[in-house]
Amino acid sequence: MNPKRKRILKVGAIVVSAVIVIAVSIVLYLFNMPHRNVQNTKSDYKMSSSELVKEYLENETQANARYLMDDGDSKILEITGHITQIKENYDGQKVLILKETNDKAGVSCTFTTENNNHAENLQIGDLVTIKGVIRAGASYNEGLDMYENVIIEKSDLLIQ
Repeated sequence: MNPKRKRILKVGAIVVSAVIVIAVSIVLYLFNMPHRNVQNTKSDYKMSSSELVKEYLENETQANARYLMDDGDSKILEITGHITQIKENYDGQKVLILKETNDKAGVSCTFTTENNNHAENLQIGDLVTIKGVIRAGASYNEGLDMYENVIIEKSDLLIQ
């Protein structure tokens, strides 16, 4: 085999190996990157459940621009409201619905499995403040002829 060709193959093998190592390193970094700790991060907004619902029903595009970041993540919100419903989802996570009497929709707050016990002693009618991230805004579903709630995830109860 020609020495020049051997050298080209050797350099090519080194470059391919380096690309593979870099790609695997990036994938492992992204896969093992720690998740954002919502509860230990400063809140971006504090508001009542009524204010959040009203904002989404009036202008969903503007509300999304305000509460969602460019990378698709949600800003961290603190929502205060009265509990109208307490339930559990299929994953065993507590879900609180915050809704005021005259609101068309409410705010559905899903707790993390780790924070479920913080919602144990809550009762319907309690005034609470929940911290979490928004996943979907309130809207009117014409097909179902009903309003859909704002959805908050990674929720936890803030001590008042």
